[in-house]
Amino acid sequence: MTRSLKKNPFVANHLLRKIDKLNTKEEKEIIVTWSRASTIMPTMIGHTIAIHNGKEHLPVYITVHMVGHKLGEFVPTRNFVKHAKKKDKRSRRA
Repeated sequence: MTRSLKKNPFVANHLLRKIDKLNTKEEKEIIVTWSRASTIMPTMIGHTIAIHNGKEHLPVYITVHMVGHKLGEFVPTRNFVKHAKKKDKRSRRA
């Protein structure tokens, strides 16, 4: 179920304050956050946000195409490790 249109998209307050502060200074700095549920707003475009994946913070550069999506969509929490190769158990003829 989507969020009600009466409410605005969810963005953590601390995240908005940090972005607004950087926009007024016109500086680029990595913003660290744990808020994976926050929606990407147009004011975030051009900033690098380090999003927590459960283990570490991974930096993500925000582009125009990401607006409207959630921050957590761009940082996978599980990394696929290749399947182990199957050993050949059949006897080989010499």
